[in-house]
Amino acid sequence: MKPSKTCVFIVDDHPLVREWLTALLHQQPDIEVSGQAGDASGALAAMIARPPDVAIVDLSLKTSSGLDLIKDIDAHIPDTKVLVLSMHEEVFYAERALRAGARGYVMKRESTDCVIDAIRAVCRGQIYANAQLLAQLAERMVGRAQPVTPGGVETLSDREIDVFRRLGEGQSTRQIGEELRLSIKTVQAYCARVKGKLNIQSGTELVRQAVRWVEQQQPR
Repeated sequence: MKPSKTCVFIVDDHPLVREWLTALLHQQPDIEVSGQAGDASGALAAMIARPPDVAIVDLSLKTSSGLDLIKDIDAHIPDTKVLVLSMHEEVFYAERALRAGARGYVMKRESTDCVIDAIRAVCRGQIYANAQLLAQLAERMVGRAQPVTPGGVETLSDREIDVFRRLGEGQSTRQIGEELRLSIKTVQAYCARVKGKLNIQSGTELVRQAVRWVEQQQPR
C-alpha cells in the first residue's frame, strides 16, 4: 500500500503563480495539488468541501485579505495547515499571519526548495520561516525588540492595514469598496481611523504615506 500524499490547495490571484506552484509540487513524490483558487470565497468553499493538508495562501489577494482567509481557515477547517507565500516585508506581515493562524511564512523571492521544505515542516507540526525571520520574531516575543511606536503603522488593525496598502497601490475608496465588498462610507471610516492612528491630517497625505509605505515593503 502506497503512503498517502500531502494534499495542497493553492490560493493566489495570479494565474502564473498558481501554475508555477502546481508544476513545482507535481514533481514531488509525496505531494499533490488538490485544488487552486484566485479568491478567498472560492478557496474557502472548495477547502471546506475537501479539506487539504496544507493551504498555500498569498496575503495580497485582489478581492479580499489573505489575513482574513487565514482566520477563516483556522475557524472552519482547523486541521488544515496554512503556509503563507508572500512578497511583503517579513517581520511585520509574518507576525500578523502567524497570529491569524498560519504555520509558516515564505517569501516569494526565496528558493523553490524553501517552499517544499516549508510544506513538509508544517505537516510535521512545526513552525516554518527562515532563520533570520525566526530570530526577529523571537526578539519581539521576548520583548527585546523596539516597542510599537505610537503613531506607527503597526498600531493599525489587519483591516486598516489592508485598506492602507490598497491606497498605496493606487486604488480609490470606491475601488477598495468594490473589491472588499464594503460600502464607500465603511471604507472612508477605515481611512479616518488610519489617519487618526497615524496622526495624518488630510486624505492627500494619507495616500502619500501609503504609497511610501508600500514602496518600502517591496523586495530589495
